[in-house]
Amino acid sequence: MAYDYEKSIRPGKLPHIWCPGCGHGIVMKGLIRAMDSCNLDREKTSIVSGIGCASRLPGYMDACTLHTAHGRAAAFATGVKMANPDMTVIVCGGDGDGTAIGGNHFIHACRRNIDMTYVIMNNYIYGMTGGQFSPCTPTGHKASTTPYGNPDPIFDISKLAIGSGATFVARTTAFHATQIDKLIAEGIKHKGMAVIEVLDDCPTTYGRRNKFRSVVDMMKRLKEVAVPVQAAAKMTAEQLEGKVLTGVLYKEDKPEYCEMYQKVIERAQGSAS
Repeated sequence: MAYDYEKSIRPGKLPHIWCPGCGHGIVMKGLIRAMDSCNLDREKTSIVSGIGCASRLPGYMDACTLHTAHGRAAAFATGVKMANPDMTVIVCGGDGDGTAIGGNHFIHACRRNIDMTYVIMNNYIYGMTGGQFSPCTPTGHKASTTPYGNPDPIFDISKLAIGSGATFVARTTAFHATQIDKLIAEGIKHKGMAVIEVLDDCPTTYGRRNKFRSVVDMMKRLKEVAVPVQAAAKMTAEQLEGKVLTGVLYKEDKPEYCEMYQKVIERAQGSAS
C-alpha cells in the first residue's frame, strides 16, 4: 500500500521547484514519515528554514512554517522555542545556509542545547544562489566561484555539531531513504539540540561541474562512501579512508536550555518579590 504523503502537503504547492535528481524530495518524504511516527500535532509543530533549495522544504509542508532570512533559521527557531517551549521545532536547510552565512547561529544553537531538531541537507554546494562553493565543497572540487578547484578544507558538519554542544547527532544519505525518517524521529524525541546531517545530491550545480555522468552515479557514490558506525568499529583506519560514518554518532543527556532559562526567570521573580 502506497504511503499517503499528500495529507502532509499544503494544497496547490506541487509540483516542487527541485531539479530532477535532487535528493531534497527524498528528505522531505522522510521528514513526513518521521513526523507521522512521532504523532506530531501540526498545529503545535513549527518547521523553520532560511534561504536556498533545501530551505524551500517548509513551504510545501502543512504545519506552522517559517521561511526566514538567509542563514538565520536557527535564530528564528530559537525565538519560536523560547516563546513557546511546548512547540516541536524543526529546522531545515542546506550546508551553505547552515554552516556558512548561518554558521554562527548554528554553533550557538548547539551550544545552548535548545530542544529542536535541525535537518541539514549537505549537497556540497550553494545550489539556488548560483553554485558557489560552500564550507562543505570537497577540496579540489569545482564550483562557480572556484572554477579551478576549491583550495579550502571542509567542515565536517556532524563533528562541528558535536564540538559545539549538540546532544544528539546523526548522519545518513539520500540513498539510504528508509534511514532518514528513523533518525529524524529519534532526533525529535530527544530532549535537547538534535542535528541530523543528510548527505545529498545536487546534479545541476555540483554534479555537472565535477564530471558526474548521471544522478545514478551520484547516488552510487553516496552508497559507496557510507559506513554504519557499527561496521566502522570493526574496520581499520586504512579501510575507513574516504568513508563517511552513518547512523547515530553521538547522544548525551544534558540540561535543556528552555528549562534552564525558566529557572532563571523563577529566581528573578523570587528575588523581586
